[in-house]
Amino acid sequence: MEYLTPQEEEAMLIIWRLGKGFVRDILEQYHEPRPPYTTLASTVKNLERKGYVESRKYGNTYEYTPIVCEKEYKKQFMSGFVKDYFRNSYSELVTFFAREQHISAEELKKIIRIIENQETP
Repeated sequence: MEYLTPQEEEAMLIIWRLGKGFVRDILEQYHEPRPPYTTLASTVKNLERKGYVESRKYGNTYEYTPIVCEKEYKKQFMSGFVKDYFRNSYSELVTFFAREQHISAEELKKIIRIIENQETP
């Protein structure tokens, strides 16, 4: 699975939320300032080339549907992120967020409970 550029990831998040859509549908979901239609169309074509979406032609336009699920992408992205930035150590990741005060002691306790009980967040 190829990594996504920030522009591709933003488009992909919208496509996952929509379930499927035409470029104009995707464009409508952007906040202002929206990218130009042609730029977004190129971005979505790149997503198709990378194997994240598939298209179905209707006349002169294409409808795009995700073929990589969001959960699988997040799993792969986070694995690569931890490997690249935290020496493949999830404890270093958590320690980083704790030290930078982006995670509270209460949130850490909740994480521990989830791990111990195999709960979902």
